[in-house]
Amino acid sequence: MNEQQPEMEKLVNEISVCTKCQLHLSRKKAVPGEGNIKTRILFIGEGPGLNENETGRPFVGQAGNFLNELLGVAGLKRQDVFITNVVKCRPPANRDPMPEELSACAGYLDRQIALIDPLIIVTLGRFSMARYFPLKRISAIHGQGHWVNGKMIVPMFHPAAAPAFCMIFPFCRNTCRQRKIS
Repeated sequence: MNEQQPEMEKLVNEISVCTKCQLHLSRKKAVPGEGNIKTRILFIGEGPGLNENETGRPFVGQAGNFLNELLGVAGLKRQDVFITNVVKCRPPANRDPMPEELSACAGYLDRQIALIDPLIIVTLGRFSMARYFPLKRISAIHGQGHWVNGKMIVPMFHPAAAPAFCMIFPFCRNTCRQRKIS
């Protein structure tokens, strides 16, 4: 067992019983994240949806299937990366995370990033992107990597947005092909 594993398990346990914001009131299962904690690549989404709240796993269901496809285009598998979200419990009715919820989970995400210490962070959606680029629009910087504090941050559209905007599908696939980040 590597030295990161016990710390990550402790963090997962803290997240699973967290009561720092109102999201815990409707939580079935917290979604701390999953994957390879020795990876160079971390994906950060926005928050758990209905399927994630049921399973306790990030990016399952339609958005997860599309993320898996994008990972494959980039030559990666889920077990090669770590996937998490900016909030660890599902916002009611899949609404956007509120500022106090983002703030309540920020320390957990900070600790995950410190434990994993990835070289590349791919943000999936505008809330995870705003953590690094608060004044930017995702449509303006999608797929453009920028160095921030020694990490390559690559903002991407959230996979759940792709089915709603069919034109994003080829755009996301092309971005993944161009980036080949494995």
